[in-house]
Amino acid sequence: MTLVAASPGYALRNHTDYRYNLLMSKQTNSFNPAQWREQFPALQQEVNGQTAVYLDGPGGTQVPQGVISAMSSYLTQGGSNSGGPFLTSRRSDAIVEAARAAVADLLNAQPREIAFGQNMTSLTFSLSRALARRWQPGDEIIVTNLDHDANISPWLLAAEERGVTVRWLDFDPTDCTLRLDQLPDLLNEKTRLLALTAASNAVGTIPNISQATQLAHAAGALVYVDAVHYAPHGPLDVQAIGCDFLACSAYKWFGPHTGVLYGKYELLEALTAYKLRPAPTHTPGKWETGTQSFESLAGVTAAVDYLAQLGEGNDRRSQLRSAMQRIKQYEQQVSQRFLEGITAVSGLKLYGISDIERLDERTPTFAVSLDNYTPQQVAARLGEQGIFVWSGHYYAIAVMERLGLLDQGGLVRIGFVHYNTLDEVDRVLDALDDLA
Repeated sequence: MTLVAASPGYALRNHTDYRYNLLMSKQTNSFNPAQWREQFPALQQEVNGQTAVYLDGPGGTQVPQGVISAMSSYLTQGGSNSGGPFLTSRRSDAIVEAARAAVADLLNAQPREIAFGQNMTSLTFSLSRALARRWQPGDEIIVTNLDHDANISPWLLAAEERGVTVRWLDFDPTDCTLRLDQLPDLLNEKTRLLALTAASNAVGTIPNISQATQLAHAAGALVYVDAVHYAPHGPLDVQAIGCDFLACSAYKWFGPHTGVLYGKYELLEALTAYKLRPAPTHTPGKWETGTQSFESLAGVTAAVDYLAQLGEGNDRRSQLRSAMQRIKQYEQQVSQRFLEGITAVSGLKLYGISDIERLDERTPTFAVSLDNYTPQQVAARLGEQGIFVWSGHYYAIAVMERLGLLDQGGLVRIGFVHYNTLDEVDRVLDALDDLA
């Protein structure tokens, strides 16, 4: 646990330091969230006469009008199931292929390596069953206690069914960083899989997944990455990471409730998918159980296109790389504002990386507690002021167990995304200070 001590330094949210404000103005003029906020109807929501502040992004982001329009357009124009010879069926087929191409650009993959499902959790359960068919008693897998349970329980259940040993990669509770130095000792010739997160949805830590992948591959193990929390915060490149599989969810990056699975084509094609007999026999169709939500897939493409417009380049992939890098840089300024601001909040504890020199190692997602309040009380009090935050374990049960907080109600999670402003940072800081 990292305790952020109160500091007598200048009060950031009072805007009293001209030099600081001038510096921030220069740093943020390349990315102005105000111009993008206008595309999000939900950001106009009011609570008790105050404009709502959405700091619940780690649980699901709001969507821009382009996504809403794309989904509505599919429904109003008429939709049919896929595979038919007539107009509306062909339209559905085209929407699916467009979504594959869009997500492939987002992840730097091939469209045939992208499969869709209800959510990341259901896709992970499906793939875990398929991979487990190859496991034998005595084999081993590795999971981490920094992960969301969706990247733990599916593997635990598959391992139990196959008589496979589960090894756990720990994190350092002082700053919630994954102990990758311990990974070589866990890997051996029996290791079949390493499942790890690209960023903790609870405390924001960004592990070095490329390094972890290299170590796992050297031992002959496959790598499954949960990128659900990381995806809205920075560029993703499955080629650079080198992972075998990666999953994310569009509703965490400004799209609808749809899950995404990337897998190396040769692996997806070779594995046996649990599917109906009439379903496609080849990748990626064989991984997409039942009829897809075509209106949602129209929204997925629109969400990717929204992100692309935030960047620059001659094609969508280069625009997305640019956009996600700009988002990352802006969100680091938001993180700095928050981290420096909470030093003035008496009784507030931060769990995770607090060093502003290490912002590359975390997302703008902060897990905190406040003396004399339960996490649920803090979330409720902020909610009354139109500030939306989560409390509890956020399905990161292993994280809370490791921190000794699961039976104490977990923590308060405050999560920023690129549509959040510095004024909103100040507003939550003021609200926390008032509670303290």
